[in-house]
Amino acid sequence: MITKSEIQLVRSLADKRARTETGLFLAEGEKLIRELRASDFRVERIYALDGLFSGPEVTPVSPKEMERLSHLKTPGSSLALVRMPHRDLRSADPAAGLVLALDDVQNPGNMGTIIRLADWFGIGDIVCSEATADCFNPKVVQATMGAILRVRVHYTDLGRYLAAHAAAGIPVYGTFLDGEDLYRADLTPAGIVVMGNEGRGVRPATAAGITRRLYIPPFPADRAGSESLNVAMAAGVVCAEFRRRMR
Repeated sequence: MITKSEIQLVRSLADKRARTETGLFLAEGEKLIRELRASDFRVERIYALDGLFSGPEVTPVSPKEMERLSHLKTPGSSLALVRMPHRDLRSADPAAGLVLALDDVQNPGNMGTIIRLADWFGIGDIVCSEATADCFNPKVVQATMGAILRVRVHYTDLGRYLAAHAAAGIPVYGTFLDGEDLYRADLTPAGIVVMGNEGRGVRPATAAGITRRLYIPPFPADRAGSESLNVAMAAGVVCAEFRRRMR
């Protein structure tokens, strides 16, 4: 039987401060937990319906107890407390391959989808501004569908990071309404691609470090339609075009 303090701990991990203080994040669902156990992530505790998992870190719970623990509208069969890994920013080397950068992306669903996109397109690192949504937010983890295990997410002073690499001659791309047509622009297999905030786009301080401005044109070009694309949609379009050029 689980204790009141265990329930309080699990429920507290919806809050970033609690995740930072404990060094733990939540993962829900049998498939994701099995992937975590097979990865280099450290699974501290698993709460699961009786018989689903075995091991010293497993605590069997009833369906009623799972309802009290789960952060999902429809609770699943299992939930894990996982130690947050340390990520070294030096692994995000835009001279060796494509790196995504996120400038204050706030929505957890967008954040999770972008991590999943990075995984799909073979982008191993995402560098974020410090105000970007926490990649270990339970909603983000759920939206990544396991991609959080394979994509390294870093948080830093994004303006300084971009400026340093631009000064070193690394191409730094960003999406803007006044940019060059994505489908006609010269694109490199390595560099940094910056995606901006859902409402404000790329901040001026971040834009100062961008050396190549890109635009995703509508079709047909003169059609009056939506003002812009959702940031996760735009990230998918841009990543797909970069990868298409490498074929």
